[in-house]
Amino acid sequence: MNKEKLKEIKNKALENHIPIIMDDTLDTIYSLCENKKINTILEIGTAVGYSAICFSSILEKEGHIDTIERDLGRIAEAKENLKLAEVEDKITILEGDAVEILPKISKKYDLIFIDAAKGKYPFFLKEALRLLNINGIILADNILYKGYVMSDYNKHKQRTAVNHLREYIKEATQNPYLETKIIEVGDGLAITKIRH
Repeated sequence: MNKEKLKEIKNKALENHIPIIMDDTLDTIYSLCENKKINTILEIGTAVGYSAICFSSILEKEGHIDTIERDLGRIAEAKENLKLAEVEDKITILEGDAVEILPKISKKYDLIFIDAAKGKYPFFLKEALRLLNINGIILADNILYKGYVMSDYNKHKQRTAVNHLREYIKEATQNPYLETKIIEVGDGLAITKIRH
């Protein structure tokens, strides 16, 4: 991975107000994966490819990342960025809507990172559980959504997103087969594993 280019990609995204993974969230994910063998990663929401490039550094030597994106402009920029960072052989962009793509996937993943449409989080969780390796981890970014999710926020504008995030948290924390921790890094990160 070309770290200089990664810095440039990050700075450009920040300048253009493209939401990318926050540094403290990334550090948390790096430490979570420190002693794990991560061969396969699925990312739901590529944006400009920044997080996928970062995640390529936690992969095993022959590991691979699949990342889903539907915005054509972002896909083009992500492809450019993967080349710049010299990781295009490790990352495949699945082009289209995650709601349509996920049900067609049958391979299993060690790590699944959810960072796409908030209103679809419950659906993403259901699909992620189906695609998760037995010792895998599901990470949902921005789960606390500016603090709205845990407050009595009920304004019309973000109500749907907030309700769906609450639904995700309820399912992830109350399902007896799952073990979920929510940590306050970035905009909130939910870490879910399957109980054995």
